[in-house]
Amino acid sequence: MSVSTVNISFQNDFLLQIDQIASSESRSRSELIREAVRLYIDQKREFERIFSIGRQIGSTLDIAEEDIMPEIKKYRKSKQKVK
Repeated sequence: MSVSTVNISFQNDFLLQIDQIASSESRSRSELIREAVRLYIDQKREFERIFSIGRQIGSTLDIAEEDIMPEIKKYRKSKQKVK
């Protein structure tokens, strides 16, 4: 796999936090930032997958996005009565 170098600008206080965490984990700044980006991408893909499933279920049940919060509130309210 080929590697490219990328220049990124950070505010000094943020960069200091990055360096402190990298140091505490015995990692380089680059390793820490690569891992952060990997985690972000993984999380973004997972949310996209979850929302895709939600859209499929909503379509199957004929539920619009604006119907979701009222249904959640109704469900939570019914659970409170059980306690």
